[in-house]
Amino acid sequence: MSLVEDKLSKLGIKLSEPKPPVANYLGTKLVGNLLFVSARVSELTGVVGENVTEEEAKKVARDTVILLLAIVKKDIVDLDNIIGVVKLQGFIRSGEKFTKQPQVLDGASELLIELFGENGKHARTATGVNQLPYGAVVQLDMILQVK
Repeated sequence: MSLVEDKLSKLGIKLSEPKPPVANYLGTKLVGNLLFVSARVSELTGVVGENVTEEEAKKVARDTVILLLAIVKKDIVDLDNIIGVVKLQGFIRSGEKFTKQPQVLDGASELLIELFGENGKHARTATGVNQLPYGAVVQLDMILQVK
């Protein structure tokens, strides 16, 4: 078991088999030593600040980055091949008055830092949007540096 998967296991997280892309795109694309990971949406639907709380959305962001890691594992086999997290981009389906998108995205960022340490620290974008595919609360994509 890889060191990263051992950390996941100690946190009670098991990576499931990723769902295939829902349209005509790849789950990941390697360019040089950068791995571009296509977006995935959360399983929870709703609007933060209306029928979803900030705390629920933060947990959903964490859960959604786990979905991304499952895709990465399938494509690169060993999560220890990740040298670092370069960028995380998050879209949060937000009510008109909700402005704490960065705090929601911390759910994903904190897990990445916990798993990869200093190399898990990343650039990021947290954007509030009116709608996401399938009514999801969160949509994430990321760029990783790999061996």
